[in-house]
Amino acid sequence: EVQLVESGGGSVQAGGSLRLSCAASVYSVSNGCMGWFRQAPGQEREGIAGINSLDTIYADSVKGRFTISRDNAKNTLYLQMNNLKLEDTAMYYCAAADNYRCRFGGPWLRTDVYYHWGQGTQVTVSS
Repeated sequence: EVQLVESGGGSVQAGGSLRLSCAASVYSVSNGCMGWFRQAPGQEREGIAGINSLDTIYADSVKGRFTISRDNAKNTLYLQMNNLKLEDTAMYYCAAADNYRCRFGGPWLRTDVYYHWGQGTQVTVSS
């Protein structure tokens, strides 16, 4: 069973930084298609960053501020978040796509291609 465990969330002042981690089991971060998503209360879950073996993709709302990366040796996905804003407050989730689909496409920001999800980690940005 694929397991994804996020960590690194917390409370931070606007303008500050956080780094989220996603430790993966029974899934290859190096070969996989993975993404970071977030969901605020009353809002739909939105994709903010994606990565595969060749490319990365970012939502306009975080472009230039967030960086998705991976440590293949640790089989861990990261999201470096800089210059955090109040509107970044949300539950953040990492996700992994089906291996077959990933082999022929990605990365993506849409939710429907991601079959495996972590439990989420809360990020709260205050002024």
